[in-house]
Amino acid sequence: MSIPQIAAMASVEVIGDFAFKEYANRGGLVPLVVGVVGYIGVMIALVVSLQGSTVLMVNGAWDGMSTIIESAAAYIFLGERFENYLQYAGLGLIIAGLYLLKIPWAKDHPFQIPPLNRS
Repeated sequence: MSIPQIAAMASVEVIGDFAFKEYANRGGLVPLVVGVVGYIGVMIALVVSLQGSTVLMVNGAWDGMSTIIESAAAYIFLGERFENYLQYAGLGLIIAGLYLLKIPWAKDHPFQIPPLNRS
């Protein structure tokens, strides 16, 4: 797991989430398909990130990074805003938490496709 991998997974998740929001509110086949494909991308990135790491680290990093990236995208592209300034302070604490996780910038070993059979 590395910062670029987690950021990529969170960014793909944003695409899926925004598409599902569009589908939930207005319907349409294209937003549904984009949302599903986005989450297939998330699953692939999750497998890559979990190889050689722990669920504890990957989940903490993904949750935090996803919150920051998706909040920034919702603020910029959807015009969404918090109701209280303390909510922005909460995002600052999430950034501090990501720093404290000490997520590496590069992965230790290259990804290898796992075998389908375990024998």
